[in-house]
Amino acid sequence: MRIIGIVQARMGSTRLPGKVLKDLAGRSVLGWVVRAARQARAVDELVVATTTQTADDAVEAECARLEVACHRGPVDDVLDRFRGVLAGHPGDAVMRLTADCPLLDPEVIREAALAYRAIPGLDYLSTGLPHTLPRGTDVEIVGRAALEKAGHDATGHHRAHVTSYVYTHPGDFRTMGLTYQPDASDLRVTLDTEDDWRLIRRVAEEFGDRTVPVRSLVAWLRARPDVRALNAHVQQKALREA
Repeated sequence: MRIIGIVQARMGSTRLPGKVLKDLAGRSVLGWVVRAARQARAVDELVVATTTQTADDAVEAECARLEVACHRGPVDDVLDRFRGVLAGHPGDAVMRLTADCPLLDPEVIREAALAYRAIPGLDYLSTGLPHTLPRGTDVEIVGRAALEKAGHDATGHHRAHVTSYVYTHPGDFRTMGLTYQPDASDLRVTLDTEDDWRLIRRVAEEFGDRTVPVRSLVAWLRARPDVRALNAHVQQKALREA
């Protein structure tokens, strides 16, 4: 089975513009995501999917520096952007990663790929069914046939969120959740706001320029209520919000 890792990235974030290229301990946020995916050795090919907007020329330039493939497609129809990647980089499934999650754990990425490959006919696997990991460390994999069906049938916000059509129609697809204990879903290490950035910088100051095992990250955050409080008030956008 050939799994294509796709990292969606763009400069045009509404809450924190340019976040994917912010410097974190000497490496771009996108560079942290690419490194985690490579260290996992779980995907057969890695591609960054950005947009055709001029602002994302900078993303393409960073991809060249990181020596990772770059595909450019629609701004708002991210689902079609992913299908465009598959047209040029054929695979049986897609691992979806987002460039605003610099603290991904390569071991979680590897475990998700192993679980998906172990179950023939599985359409979708996610560590978010239900969420038990800190937000910003989740991994999801969707089969090509399911992605193509979503591309044909999905409308509205489902086209911005790529996989949401699949996991909100479980009667049409074989889905599986990969959960981790103890539950750490109350923790937030994704990068959407300035307060998220403050927390993530504190993590990088503590651990340095390296990938951090999620168990170590959770243990440290549990012991540091002052750090957890930096972004505890930040609300995740609703699914219907692009």
